[in-house]
Parts: sequence; structure tokens; C-alpha cells
Amino acid sequence: MTVTTTNSVIDAKAAEPPDAEVTIFSGPRADEPRRTNNDPRQKQGKQNQQPRRDKRDVHGWVVLDKPIGMTSTHAVAVLKRLFQAKRAGHAGTLDPLASGGLPIALGEATKTVPFVMDGRKRYRFTVCWGEERDTDDTEGRPVRTSPDRPTADQIRELLPRFTGLIEQIPPQYSAIKVQGERAYDLARDGETVDLKPRPVEIHELILVEHGDNGQSVFEAECGKGTYVRALARDIGRILGCYGHICALRRTIVGPFTEQDMIPLEQLEALCNRAASGEGSLADALLPVETALDDIPALAVTRADAARLHRGQAVLLRGRDAPNSSGTVYVTVAGRLLALAEIGNGELIPKRVFNLSGLTASSARNHESK
Repeated sequence: MTVTTTNSVIDAKAAEPPDAEVTIFSGPRADEPRRTNNDPRQKQGKQNQQPRRDKRDVHGWVVLDKPIGMTSTHAVAVLKRLFQAKRAGHAGTLDPLASGGLPIALGEATKTVPFVMDGRKRYRFTVCWGEERDTDDTEGRPVRTSPDRPTADQIRELLPRFTGLIEQIPPQYSAIKVQGERAYDLARDGETVDLKPRPVEIHELILVEHGDNGQSVFEAECGKGTYVRALARDIGRILGCYGHICALRRTIVGPFTEQDMIPLEQLEALCNRAASGEGSLADALLPVETALDDIPALAVTRADAARLHRGQAVLLRGRDAPNSSGTVYVTVAGRLLALAEIGNGELIPKRVFNLSGLTASSARNHESK
């Protein structure tokens, strides 16, 4: 299997509003004298510019405990700046109004992003009953209201209908593309988009709390592509009382749990200590191979590792040769080397890792095992 890195998408609320003021500098005006390289004003401007920080090779995962109000795209930019990393990307968009686990891949870890995105995700969320909104969360405008409120028994009786493989219509404010346009862009322009139902899998959906304040707390474990906002919307419609998400937190993403999460303030403090020589940013990193927990590992000799590193296949022979097929991650002397396919008695490299640079500390390597 060839593993590709998935680019992150910009959430609806991350984009500039239609009336945002943007100034575009396209060059000098026709009535402005053209400045040459000898212009002293240009030289003075260059002297006042801040020096650019050199980017470096950083490899590993940071599971940010994303605060409410921050977009996933902005979170990646912040971590990339803190680590001065050359490459970074996230493994699954988290709405600005949501908090919790946002796994961010740095450097060679970006090659393992699809394995995290394809994993299960767990959410804890609160539904406010009595009102449906066009965004299916608190940021939207009310579109349906009801004085009715459901009982705990009515909710529990309904949950099996939303468990297993179900059909779900994505929210109008989602990143789904419609004829090349994002659905949230069309929705902001006042268009009603006809989004088709898509199959999603809900592994578990439970009612955690139900009070007299018109709110209910749920936990859901689901597969790739599930919209929790749509889940709240659809449950409210069937109950006849309507509802929308008023709190959402992601607690598990693939192999990463709340124990792996690090708040932004703690990460910034660690960066400050590292800058003064009192610590290392490596302490915040999880190893690249943490994303590959569900994939078998295969150790090879240094001679075979050299062939794989050059992109050459290796013959598997001898009594210790695996008799299985499929994707494995290859190690040499305990160090991650490549993602490879076993087939027809050969080990064929698909993604080779170059982990020179800053990687997870030995303590974090030990924690991940």
C-alpha cells in the first residue's frame, strides 16, 4: 500500500468572513516613481526587517490539547513556529468551538498521517435541546425551535438507531466539496446545498448525563468522516424537540488518548525553557512510529536496511521469514526505517524515513511502547 500525506482542510469558521477588509499590494502606482536597488529607503527597510529563523528537521507527533476558539490550521502554524519545523500537518480537522486532541505531525511523521486519520475517534459532547441551528452548533442562527424536551428514556431508546453503519447527511457548514466549492462557502453565501447521505460507522453512542436544564451529555466512538454535529441534529429531529451541539471535546484519535495531550500553554513554556537551555523540545514529541501501533513491525539486518533505504526490494528467506502479507513497518537496530509491503516472498519499500534531526527523547520512546 502506498501511503500518501493528506493535506489539512480549512474549517468553515477558519475562513475570512465575506466583509473582511483585505489590502492588496500589487506594485507601485502609475504616478509613483520607480525605486531602484540603490534607493536608501529600501535599504533602511531591509535593515529594520526581523531576521528569518532557520527551519530545521523535526520528526514526531505532538498531540495538542486544542483550546476552544483556535482553528486546526492555526494550531499547525503555531506548532510549526514553536519547533521551527520544516514540515507539519494535522490528522483530522477539529472545529474551532471544539477542544481536545489534535494530533500534529512534524517532519517524517507526516508520512504516517493517513494511519491516524483512518483510526477511531472518541468524543464527549453536549446537546442543547429545543433549537436547531444552521451550523448545527452554537455559532449558527436558529432555524427550528420546539418547547418540547426529551426524557432520558426517550433518548436511550433511540440510540441504537444511530449505532453501527448508518447514513448521515453532512452539515451545510462542512468542508465537503460541491462542484469545486466548499459547502461552508456556499452556505455563507446563502445557498442551500443538496448534500448526499454518506455511510459512516458509529461504534458506540451512550448517554452520559441528562439533566433538567435542557441539555444532555453523550459519548461517541466513531469512524472516519463522522460529523458529531449532524448526529445531534438528526437525533433532535427524530425526537421532535430539535437540538444542536453546545460543547464538544475529542478524547481519542487513533492511538492517541488524553494522556498524550499537551496544552498549548505547557508547550510554550517548554519551548521557553528549551531556548534558555533548561530543557529539550524532544520531551514534547512522540515517536513517528506511534501512529503505526496497529501495523506489525519487522526487524531487518543492516545489510537489508541499506537495500531498502535505496528503494530496493529484499528477498525474505529462512525459517524466520514472515509467511504473512501486507503492510509492515521496518526497523533496524530498533530504529524506524520504512513502511513496506510483503508479497511473493519479497519486502518492497513504499515509504522510507530519514530521521536525522530532532526526534522524540528516549523517555518518550519508552512511554510509547
